[in-house]
Amino acid sequence: MAGIQPFITLFHWDLPQSLQDEYGGFISPQIVGDFRNYADLCFREYGNKVKNWITLNEPWSYSTGIFSTGVFSSKQCSTSDALKCNINLATDPYKVAHYQILAHGAAVQIYRQKYQASQKGVIGIALNSNWFIPFSQARQDRSAALRAVDFMLGWYMDPVTYGDYPHTMGSLVGSRLPKFSREQSSLLKGSFDFIGLNYYTSSYTAYAPSFRNGKPNFNTDSLINTTSERNGIPIGPRAASDWLYIYPRGIFDLLLHIKKRYRNPVIYVTENGCDESNDARLSLKEALNDGMRIHYYHDHLAFAQLAIR
Repeated sequence: MAGIQPFITLFHWDLPQSLQDEYGGFISPQIVGDFRNYADLCFREYGNKVKNWITLNEPWSYSTGIFSTGVFSSKQCSTSDALKCNINLATDPYKVAHYQILAHGAAVQIYRQKYQASQKGVIGIALNSNWFIPFSQARQDRSAALRAVDFMLGWYMDPVTYGDYPHTMGSLVGSRLPKFSREQSSLLKGSFDFIGLNYYTSSYTAYAPSFRNGKPNFNTDSLINTTSERNGIPIGPRAASDWLYIYPRGIFDLLLHIKKRYRNPVIYVTENGCDESNDARLSLKEALNDGMRIHYYHDHLAFAQLAIR
Protein backbone atom coordinates (compact mmCIF):
# COMPACT_ATOMS: atom_id res chain seq x y z
CA MET A 1 0.00 0.00 0.00
CA ALA A 2 2.54 2.56 -1.14
CA GLY A 3 4.51 2.30 2.10
CA ILE A 4 1.56 3.08 4.37
CA GLN A 5 2.20 1.83 7.90
CA PRO A 6 -0.92 0.87 9.89
CA PHE A 7 -1.35 1.87 13.53
CA ILE A 8 -3.41 -0.65 15.50
CA THR A 9 -5.54 0.64 18.38
CA LEU A 10 -6.28 -1.74 21.25
CA PHE A 11 -9.22 0.22 22.64
CA HIS A 12 -11.43 2.63 20.73
CA TRP A 13 -14.40 2.66 23.12
CA ASP A 14 -15.49 -0.92 22.26
CA LEU A 15 -15.71 -2.26 25.81
CA PRO A 16 -17.03 -5.85 26.00
CA GLN A 17 -20.56 -5.73 27.36
CA SER A 18 -19.78 -8.61 29.71
CA LEU A 19 -17.17 -6.50 31.54
CA GLN A 20 -19.56 -3.57 31.74
CA ASP A 21 -22.19 -5.87 33.24
CA GLU A 22 -19.79 -7.66 35.59
CA TYR A 23 -18.03 -4.75 37.26
CA GLY A 24 -18.81 -1.53 35.39
CA GLY A 25 -15.87 -1.57 32.99
CA PHE A 26 -13.40 1.27 33.43
CA ILE A 27 -15.05 2.49 36.62
CA SER A 28 -13.39 -0.48 38.36
CA PRO A 29 -9.70 -1.21 39.00
CA GLN A 30 -10.41 -4.77 37.84
CA ILE A 31 -10.27 -3.52 34.25
CA VAL A 32 -6.51 -2.95 34.51
CA GLY A 33 -5.65 -6.64 34.77
CA ASP A 34 -8.17 -7.62 32.12
CA PHE A 35 -6.82 -5.00 29.74
CA ARG A 36 -3.28 -6.22 30.38
CA ASN A 37 -4.31 -9.77 29.48
CA TYR A 38 -6.12 -8.58 26.37
CA ALA A 39 -3.10 -6.55 25.26
CA ASP A 40 -0.82 -9.54 25.92
CA LEU A 41 -2.98 -11.67 23.63
CA CYS A 42 -2.91 -9.08 20.86
CA PHE A 43 0.85 -8.63 21.08
CA ARG A 44 1.41 -12.39 21.06
CA GLU A 45 -0.89 -13.11 18.12
CA TYR A 46 -0.31 -10.07 15.92
CA GLY A 47 2.97 -8.52 17.02
CA ASN A 48 4.98 -10.00 14.16
CA LYS A 49 2.75 -8.10 11.73
CA VAL A 50 2.01 -4.95 13.73
CA LYS A 51 4.81 -2.48 14.39
CA ASN A 52 2.81 0.51 15.66
CA TRP A 53 0.52 0.01 18.64
CA ILE A 54 -1.87 2.51 20.25
CA THR A 55 -3.20 1.48 23.65
CA LEU A 56 -6.16 3.88 23.93
CA ASN A 57 -7.79 6.30 21.54
CA GLU A 58 -9.04 9.54 23.10
CA PRO A 59 -9.37 8.45 26.73
CA TRP A 60 -10.60 11.98 27.50
CA SER A 61 -13.57 11.53 25.18
CA TYR A 62 -14.37 8.16 26.71
CA SER A 63 -14.19 9.15 30.36
CA THR A 64 -16.05 12.42 29.91
CA GLY A 65 -18.42 11.10 27.25
CA ILE A 66 -19.75 8.33 29.46
CA PHE A 67 -19.91 10.10 32.77
CA SER A 68 -20.37 13.71 31.73
CA THR A 69 -22.67 13.53 28.70
CA GLY A 70 -23.56 9.83 28.45
CA VAL A 71 -22.70 9.76 24.75
CA PHE A 72 -20.79 6.47 24.85
CA SER A 73 -22.49 4.81 27.80
CA SER A 74 -24.26 1.49 27.35
CA LYS A 75 -27.06 3.04 29.41
CA GLN A 76 -26.99 6.29 27.39
CA CYS A 77 -27.26 8.41 30.53
CA SER A 78 -27.40 12.14 30.03
CA THR A 79 -26.13 14.62 32.58
CA SER A 80 -29.69 15.27 33.70
CA ASP A 81 -30.16 11.53 34.28
CA ALA A 82 -26.97 11.17 36.32
CA LEU A 83 -28.69 10.40 39.63
CA LYS A 84 -31.06 7.90 38.05
CA CYS A 85 -28.14 6.11 36.42
CA ASN A 86 -26.08 6.17 39.61
CA ILE A 87 -23.39 8.41 38.12
CA ASN A 88 -21.39 10.72 40.36
CA LEU A 89 -20.27 13.63 38.21
CA ALA A 90 -17.90 14.78 40.95
CA THR A 91 -15.81 11.60 40.96
CA ASP A 92 -16.67 9.06 38.26
CA PRO A 93 -15.01 10.76 35.25
CA TYR A 94 -11.78 10.94 37.25
CA LYS A 95 -11.99 7.28 38.24
CA VAL A 96 -12.56 6.16 34.67
CA ALA A 97 -9.63 8.25 33.46
CA HIS A 98 -7.44 6.90 36.26
CA TYR A 99 -8.04 3.27 35.36
CA GLN A 100 -7.62 4.00 31.67
CA ILE A 101 -4.21 5.48 32.41
CA LEU A 102 -3.23 2.50 34.55
CA ALA A 103 -4.48 0.10 31.87
CA HIS A 104 -2.32 1.94 29.35
CA GLY A 105 0.69 1.64 31.64
CA ALA A 106 0.09 -2.07 32.16
CA ALA A 107 -0.12 -2.70 28.41
CA VAL A 108 3.06 -0.75 27.72
CA GLN A 109 4.88 -2.59 30.50
CA ILE A 110 4.04 -6.04 29.16
CA TYR A 111 4.88 -5.04 25.60
CA ARG A 112 8.28 -3.75 26.62
CA GLN A 113 9.03 -6.71 28.87
CA LYS A 114 7.93 -9.54 26.59
CA TYR A 115 7.66 -8.42 22.98
CA GLN A 116 9.31 -5.17 21.94
CA ALA A 117 12.87 -6.45 21.65
CA SER A 118 11.93 -9.32 19.34
CA GLN A 119 9.05 -7.72 17.46
CA LYS A 120 10.80 -4.37 17.07
CA GLY A 121 7.66 -2.27 17.27
CA VAL A 122 6.66 0.89 19.10
CA ILE A 123 3.76 1.69 21.39
CA GLY A 124 1.97 4.89 22.35
CA ILE A 125 -1.36 6.48 23.17
CA ALA A 126 -3.64 8.72 21.08
CA LEU A 127 -4.83 11.84 22.90
CA ASN A 128 -7.27 14.43 21.66
CA SER A 129 -7.10 18.07 22.58
CA ASN A 130 -8.43 21.38 21.45
CA TRP A 131 -6.31 24.48 21.67
CA PHE A 132 -7.60 27.19 23.98
CA ILE A 133 -7.16 30.91 23.44
CA PRO A 134 -7.68 33.48 26.22
CA PHE A 135 -10.95 35.34 25.76
CA SER A 136 -9.13 38.50 26.82
CA GLN A 137 -5.60 39.47 27.78
CA ALA A 138 -6.58 39.56 31.44
CA ARG A 139 -4.26 37.41 33.56
CA GLN A 140 -7.14 35.26 34.79
CA ASP A 141 -8.26 34.45 31.24
CA ARG A 142 -4.71 33.58 30.20
CA SER A 143 -4.45 31.24 33.18
CA ALA A 144 -7.85 29.76 32.31
CA ALA A 145 -6.68 28.91 28.80
CA LEU A 146 -3.64 27.02 30.08
CA ARG A 147 -5.80 25.32 32.69
CA ALA A 148 -8.18 24.18 29.97
CA VAL A 149 -5.30 22.42 28.21
CA ASP A 150 -4.33 20.75 31.48
CA PHE A 151 -7.86 19.44 32.02
CA MET A 152 -7.98 17.99 28.51
CA LEU A 153 -4.48 17.05 27.33
CA GLY A 154 -2.48 17.27 30.55
CA TRP A 155 -4.93 14.98 32.38
CA TYR A 156 -3.32 12.09 30.46
CA MET A 157 -0.08 13.52 29.15
CA ASP A 158 1.29 14.49 32.55
CA PRO A 159 0.88 10.98 34.07
CA VAL A 160 2.45 9.14 31.11
CA THR A 161 5.34 11.62 31.05
CA TYR A 162 5.91 12.56 34.69
CA GLY A 163 3.89 9.99 36.64
CA ASP A 164 1.26 12.30 38.13
CA TYR A 165 -1.61 14.61 37.27
CA PRO A 166 -1.10 18.32 36.52
CA HIS A 167 -0.79 20.51 39.59
CA THR A 168 -3.74 22.57 38.39
CA MET A 169 -6.00 19.53 38.51
CA GLY A 170 -4.78 18.46 41.92
CA SER A 171 -5.33 21.91 43.40
CA LEU A 172 -8.87 22.27 42.05
CA VAL A 173 -10.19 18.71 42.23
CA GLY A 174 -8.51 17.88 45.53
CA SER A 175 -9.31 14.56 47.18
CA ARG A 176 -11.73 13.64 44.39
CA LEU A 177 -8.77 13.14 42.06
CA PRO A 178 -7.39 9.58 42.47
CA LYS A 179 -3.79 9.17 43.56
CA PHE A 180 -1.07 7.08 41.96
CA SER A 181 1.04 4.91 44.23
CA ARG A 182 4.82 5.24 44.02
CA GLU A 183 4.98 2.02 42.00
CA GLN A 184 2.24 3.15 39.64
CA SER A 185 3.90 6.51 39.12
CA SER A 186 7.19 4.82 38.28
CA LEU A 187 5.41 2.51 35.84
CA LEU A 188 3.72 5.40 34.05
CA LYS A 189 6.72 7.71 33.65
CA GLY A 190 7.79 7.63 30.02
CA SER A 191 5.22 4.96 29.15
CA PHE A 192 5.11 5.74 25.44
CA ASP A 193 7.36 5.68 22.40
CA PHE A 194 5.18 8.19 20.60
CA ILE A 195 2.08 10.29 21.12
CA GLY A 196 -0.84 10.25 18.72
CA LEU A 197 -2.50 13.66 18.53
CA ASN A 198 -6.12 14.13 17.47
CA TYR A 199 -6.76 17.80 16.75
CA TYR A 200 -9.90 19.30 15.21
CA THR A 201 -10.76 22.69 16.67
CA SER A 202 -10.03 25.48 19.15
CA SER A 203 -12.08 27.79 21.34
CA TYR A 204 -11.87 30.93 23.46
CA THR A 205 -11.60 30.43 27.20
CA ALA A 206 -12.48 32.70 30.11
CA TYR A 207 -12.19 32.41 33.87
CA ALA A 208 -15.48 31.38 35.50
CA PRO A 209 -15.21 32.22 39.22
CA SER A 210 -18.92 31.55 39.81
CA PHE A 211 -18.27 27.82 39.42
CA ARG A 212 -16.50 27.86 42.79
CA ASN A 213 -19.87 28.19 44.49
CA GLY A 214 -21.51 25.22 42.82
CA LYS A 215 -21.70 21.55 43.66
CA PRO A 216 -18.51 19.65 42.72
CA ASN A 217 -18.79 18.53 39.11
CA PHE A 218 -16.28 17.55 36.45
CA ASN A 219 -17.82 20.04 34.05
CA THR A 220 -17.06 23.01 36.30
CA ASP A 221 -13.97 21.94 38.27
CA SER A 222 -11.61 23.73 35.88
CA LEU A 223 -13.31 27.09 36.53
CA ILE A 224 -13.50 27.93 32.83
CA ASN A 225 -16.08 28.90 30.26
CA THR A 226 -15.39 28.12 26.61
CA THR A 227 -16.99 29.73 23.59
CA SER A 228 -16.52 29.60 19.84
CA GLU A 229 -16.94 33.33 19.31
CA ARG A 230 -15.72 36.60 20.74
CA ASN A 231 -17.58 39.88 20.35
CA GLY A 232 -19.97 38.13 17.99
CA ILE A 233 -17.20 36.93 15.66
CA PRO A 234 -16.61 33.14 15.37
CA ILE A 235 -13.10 31.85 15.92
CA GLY A 236 -13.30 30.40 12.41
CA PRO A 237 -15.72 28.96 9.85
CA ARG A 238 -18.05 26.30 11.23
CA ALA A 239 -18.12 22.81 9.75
CA ALA A 240 -21.26 20.67 9.73
CA SER A 241 -20.76 19.63 13.36
CA ASP A 242 -21.89 22.36 15.71
CA TRP A 243 -18.73 22.03 17.83
CA LEU A 244 -16.19 22.13 14.99
CA TYR A 245 -14.94 25.60 14.16
CA ILE A 246 -11.99 25.61 11.80
CA TYR A 247 -8.88 27.14 13.37
CA PRO A 248 -5.70 25.76 11.73
CA ARG A 249 -3.38 27.89 13.90
CA GLY A 250 -4.44 25.73 16.85
CA ILE A 251 -2.45 22.71 15.70
CA PHE A 252 0.69 24.86 15.56
CA ASP A 253 0.23 26.16 19.10
CA LEU A 254 -0.69 22.72 20.42
CA LEU A 255 2.33 21.01 18.87
CA LEU A 256 4.68 23.63 20.31
CA HIS A 257 3.02 23.32 23.72
CA ILE A 258 3.58 19.54 23.71
CA LYS A 259 7.16 19.95 22.54
CA LYS A 260 8.00 22.44 25.28
CA ARG A 261 6.14 20.88 28.19
CA TYR A 262 6.63 17.19 27.48
CA ARG A 263 10.25 16.85 26.43
CA ASN A 264 9.77 16.97 22.68
CA PRO A 265 8.14 13.56 22.17
CA VAL A 266 7.64 11.82 18.84
CA ILE A 267 4.18 12.91 17.64
CA TYR A 268 1.93 11.48 14.95
CA VAL A 269 -1.21 13.38 14.00
CA THR A 270 -3.61 10.45 14.22
CA GLU A 271 -6.88 12.33 13.61
CA ASN A 272 -7.69 15.61 11.91
CA GLY A 273 -10.45 16.76 9.59
CA CYS A 274 -13.85 18.38 9.24
CA ASP A 275 -17.30 17.44 8.01
CA GLU A 276 -19.54 19.19 5.50
CA SER A 277 -23.32 19.26 5.47
CA ASN A 278 -24.95 16.99 2.93
CA ASP A 279 -26.57 18.80 0.03
CA ALA A 280 -28.67 16.44 -2.07
CA ARG A 281 -29.01 19.09 -4.76
CA LEU A 282 -25.34 18.78 -5.75
CA SER A 283 -24.25 16.51 -8.57
CA LEU A 284 -21.44 14.05 -7.89
CA LYS A 285 -19.00 16.28 -9.76
CA GLU A 286 -20.04 19.29 -7.70
CA ALA A 287 -19.86 17.35 -4.44
CA LEU A 288 -16.36 16.13 -5.23
CA ASN A 289 -15.22 19.72 -5.65
CA ASP A 290 -14.61 19.74 -1.92
CA GLY A 291 -13.00 23.11 -1.45
CA MET A 292 -13.67 23.47 2.27
CA ARG A 293 -11.85 20.28 3.20
CA ILE A 294 -9.05 20.99 0.75
CA HIS A 295 -8.41 24.31 2.49
CA TYR A 296 -8.79 22.67 5.91
CA TYR A 297 -6.06 20.10 5.26
CA HIS A 298 -3.82 22.51 3.39
CA ASP A 299 -3.86 25.05 6.20
CA HIS A 300 -3.43 22.48 8.98
CA LEU A 301 -0.52 20.82 7.18
CA ALA A 302 1.08 24.23 6.64
CA PHE A 303 0.86 25.07 10.34
CA ALA A 304 2.12 21.60 11.30
CA GLN A 305 5.09 22.08 9.00
CA LEU A 306 5.74 25.48 10.57
CA ALA A 307 5.75 23.87 14.02
CA ILE A 308 8.28 21.27 12.87
CA ARG A 309 10.62 24.00 11.64
